[in-house]
Amino acid sequence: MSKIVLEHIDKFYGKNHVLKDLNLTINDGEFMTLLGPSGCGKTTTLRVVSGLEKPQNGMIYMDDKVVVNAAEAYFAPPSKRNLNLVFQSYALWPHMTVYDNVAFGLKIRHETNDQIKKKVASALERMQIGEYAKRYPSELSGGQQQRVAIARAIVSEPKLLLLDEPLSNLDAKLRVDMRSELKRLHHDTGTTIIYVTHDQVEALTMSTRIALFRKGELVQVAPPLELYDNPVNLYTADFIGNPSINFVKGNAEIKADGMTVESAMGKMAFPRKDMTEKAPQSGSVPVTLGIRPEQMTLSTVQDEAHPVAAHVYSSMPAGSETLVTVRVGEALLTVKELGSARYSMDDEVFVGANPKKVNVFETESENLIKYCV
Repeated sequence: MSKIVLEHIDKFYGKNHVLKDLNLTINDGEFMTLLGPSGCGKTTTLRVVSGLEKPQNGMIYMDDKVVVNAAEAYFAPPSKRNLNLVFQSYALWPHMTVYDNVAFGLKIRHETNDQIKKKVASALERMQIGEYAKRYPSELSGGQQQRVAIARAIVSEPKLLLLDEPLSNLDAKLRVDMRSELKRLHHDTGTTIIYVTHDQVEALTMSTRIALFRKGELVQVAPPLELYDNPVNLYTADFIGNPSINFVKGNAEIKADGMTVESAMGKMAFPRKDMTEKAPQSGSVPVTLGIRPEQMTLSTVQDEAHPVAAHVYSSMPAGSETLVTVRVGEALLTVKELGSARYSMDDEVFVGANPKKVNVFETESENLIKYCV
């Protein structure tokens, strides 16, 4: 088991307040991704959990045992936390072969040669580097060295695995392969994984939950699809999704039974049952519609499902999908169509979106006030 609880963690570097009253629970067996832009505090959180950094305030528990009590200046050393780490830097021993690098921890534990051979072979094959077992790190590319570092971390089947941007040095195809292997590894072993990345695709495809950071604070902690479909505010909505979500300014009239929004997308009505607890009860409120590109559709004919006239600004076919940017009034909106579609610049088209799939945010507070359902 490996459940981690962080309570009221503060971390300063000089006067720089890097982590601000951080509270986060990572359940046993979770794949928790810490996501956010550079400098938001995600790597510092990982280092605090690992014991490489000491917070100025707060408590950390692992399996109900205190490993950090800042008030009493108690910090359990990394060696007592039963975890393995993989950082962006490979930290491989240059005088050892790939096999010996991966086997080192098992030898320290005095496992039998047969056990070591079996476990090392399995870890190397998972990382697709079995053929490099007899090579030295200097004979490998950066991506290959990174895979050796991951193999070394997983070979001992730790209760807790901490990964900081472990795929950043791999090419695009290999990143996809390694995401699949890490997800399978998590499924097969049940290891608790804390994974740091700024790549939202990695976060969305691998995690059981995602913790999104902004300037040292947690913005939202949720399963990937919840984070994607119903971001709690405009920051989360804008950060999650590629291509980015479309924002359309509008004005809402809110009544007891729901609200009606007027915007460049025309008039849309939303029932009260689809609105959040933070939605105002009544009145006229400036709002921002959030519409994912794949939730918008195009037609060359105006009809009930495509009521809004637009003009094609650009079209980018990519084989499996086509991204079309259209101008609606003053707004530029992105539409994602599956497969190849052909549009010419300045073509007149008509745009539509299913109101049930539209998020609505109160512009002033930036809070979500209507769910995508």
